[in-house]
Amino acid sequence: MLKLALLAGLLALAQAAGIDSARAGEVLSVKAGFIRAPHVRETVSILDIPVDDDGVAGARLAAEDNNTTGRFLGQSFSIEDIRLKQGDDPVAALNSLAERGVSLVLVDLPASEILKLANAAKDRNILLFNTSAPDDSLREENCRADVIHVAPTHSMLADGLAQYLVWKQWKRWLLIKGSHPEDQLFADALRRSAKKFGAKIVEERVYEDTGGGRRSDSGSVQTQRLVPVATQNAPAYDVLVAADESDVFANYLPYRTYDPRLVAGSAGLKPLSWDGAHEQWGAIQLQNRFMKLAARRMNERDNQAWVAMRMIGEAANRTGSSDPKIIRDYLVGPDFSIAAFKGQKQTLRRWNQQLRQPILLGDGRMIVSVSPQEGFLHQTSELDTLGFDQPETKCKLQ
Repeated sequence: MLKLALLAGLLALAQAAGIDSARAGEVLSVKAGFIRAPHVRETVSILDIPVDDDGVAGARLAAEDNNTTGRFLGQSFSIEDIRLKQGDDPVAALNSLAERGVSLVLVDLPASEILKLANAAKDRNILLFNTSAPDDSLREENCRADVIHVAPTHSMLADGLAQYLVWKQWKRWLLIKGSHPEDQLFADALRRSAKKFGAKIVEERVYEDTGGGRRSDSGSVQTQRLVPVATQNAPAYDVLVAADESDVFANYLPYRTYDPRLVAGSAGLKPLSWDGAHEQWGAIQLQNRFMKLAARRMNERDNQAWVAMRMIGEAANRTGSSDPKIIRDYLVGPDFSIAAFKGQKQTLRRWNQQLRQPILLGDGRMIVSVSPQEGFLHQTSELDTLGFDQPETKCKLQ
């Protein structure tokens, strides 16, 4: 009975995609590229050292998932991985893919590099999928019509965390931010979230990155002495909120602060798009399949690449096309949604092409909560309580 139901569902999908018996012998080859740079930063914990297939492993699993349905629909999905070396030009990599007929491209690069690719792809019928960069500017003043954003923004992550802290009535925050530009971006988002949801930042402090080996130069005795000094004499607060996108200091904060306080943000309770501990809403089956493929747990980059490739698969299934313009029109249209094991169907914000999604709040061992939180309402979608809403947007797609 299950096989008959699956067959009926696939037949309905084939009819919806406009695939009939006259086209049964044709195979639509959907080729996607993946342009990524190695994550060479030194991490605080050896458990966080990026692996060679970081991100692309998720895209490969999604290609397999797409082919499960694609075989019946006469569609074939593949992913071509281009891992840039230090100093390589991403535009040259994009041109190389385009010359081979690849016009759907997943990108795991910093925001500045994504903008270069978007400018190079303009008017060339190439569609890019941002699978890692959280910068709000990419969706706002620097938005581009040829970029779909799968990774959540700093503002979405900050709002997801803020909703939970406010729901718990932990409204007084001590904010400690790093000294790098990306740390400042997350700090800006946290500051905006505090104002948006009624929390109060009692004081802001900066943790300067003085360089050196983050593991070899930071033994337990040294950090045990330094962190209390960095956090003492603060006004009364409920939660220490850290903005440390560079992974310099935040993970040293829990259990070492001068006052016995909770830590959240870049350490402690973290807002995430995905976590290896997530198992609700059928996520455990995705986790198990990924473990079988990659012999490790799925991380945020893996999942965001998986979602991007599944979006391509869903659009190709429904439209019967691999043309980037047709794919984009479907994704931003009213009929698109993607099931991504987070409790709600996810859709694109048409005004800036950002994927709506719940934000997981994890402590490194389990999922503590999922935002949007109960009671945070919106006139169209509660997911739009996370990040910049349409009336606030600065995006003018070009």
